[in-house]
Amino acid sequence: MKDLAPTPPIQRVSSVDAYRGFVMFLMMAEVLRFGNVAEAFPESAFWAFMEFQQSHVPWVGCSLHDLIQPSFSFLVGVALPYSLASRASKQQTTPEMWFHTIRRSLILILLGIFLRSMHASQTNFTFEDTLTQIGLGYPFLFALAFASEKIRWSALAVILVAYAVVFAIYPLPGPFFDWTETGTTADWEHNLSGFAAHWNKNTNAAWAFDRWFMNLFPREKAFHFNGGGYSTLSFIPTLGTMILGLIAGSWLKSAPSSSWLIRRFAITAAILFVVAILLNITGINPIVKRIWTPAWTLFSGGWCFVLLAAFYFIVDVKNKRSWFVPLIVIGTNSIAAYIFAHTIDSFIDQSFRINISQNYDLIFGEGFKTLVSGAVILLIEWWILYWMYKKKLFIRI
Repeated sequence: MKDLAPTPPIQRVSSVDAYRGFVMFLMMAEVLRFGNVAEAFPESAFWAFMEFQQSHVPWVGCSLHDLIQPSFSFLVGVALPYSLASRASKQQTTPEMWFHTIRRSLILILLGIFLRSMHASQTNFTFEDTLTQIGLGYPFLFALAFASEKIRWSALAVILVAYAVVFAIYPLPGPFFDWTETGTTADWEHNLSGFAAHWNKNTNAAWAFDRWFMNLFPREKAFHFNGGGYSTLSFIPTLGTMILGLIAGSWLKSAPSSSWLIRRFAITAAILFVVAILLNITGINPIVKRIWTPAWTLFSGGWCFVLLAAFYFIVDVKNKRSWFVPLIVIGTNSIAAYIFAHTIDSFIDQSFRINISQNYDLIFGEGFKTLVSGAVILLIEWWILYWMYKKKLFIRI
């Protein structure tokens, strides 16, 4: 039989790279530490607003910063149809694709653990990191990439309903419950009441699972709770976020027209918002990012569709790619950006203190020093990414 000619290589979608770059920039910009500036200027409503948007909400609700992880996870799903098409164009077999998928999953898990262990005295086996959460769910996402859209929506529904049921049947704290094992208190101001209490911080099913699972690994001391309320099992509803991205990526890749695609994105976002908000206000399921409740999957998914539609409209439909080159530089090398943000920020800062001035960040006064040092770090990190972009040096997993 005559061999089929390879299909043309798949082109990158600029709007996806710009959206990914925007998300990674928000993460990298943590070095600006708006909270420190807000503390220096307590009467400033502007810096209070900026601090809120750069912080995770204590429990129920959402800030711009809370949308970083779901957006990154969502975009993993968006990119998958293009990745599969690219590998098919290189005549890769399905077993070869599965080998790459499992390898990528393991690398993401191990890289997440490595980055969380950098300042520890021993390996910090923790699985709530963004990369680790994606790695845990990625093989399941890959399997769904070969399924129909109906099966993908069905899988999303099963995942979210089953996850909610597990939380709902886990017993609430009784009168003799030991709150010292949770890192919180019975009268914590953000505790929920009634049925919604099944999703309270460190008294839920995911917390109970981690009290067993995390202690299977070598640790300096026994694991009792995660201070932020994060949990390993969040990778399950995070997979739901990636499935939403997979659906969006399939639409993006095969859309008959830009108007059709934007309309579909908008309708999907509206439905996700309505369902999530109804679940939240009725107390059936609160919108909590830290444990990735099903309502959070839907609510953050709605925002992901809105943001992808906005970037697609401006970058691809209106052809304003040149406006977003600084973000595209970051978005095309997102793994490198993620690693830089977790490894070289202090090195850059110390290098400036040694070679420029110990007080280089005080040029605009004490209150703005983190803005100065953070801006320097961001500029150097972006310059490295730009150099890699021009040299076509990309970290691929």
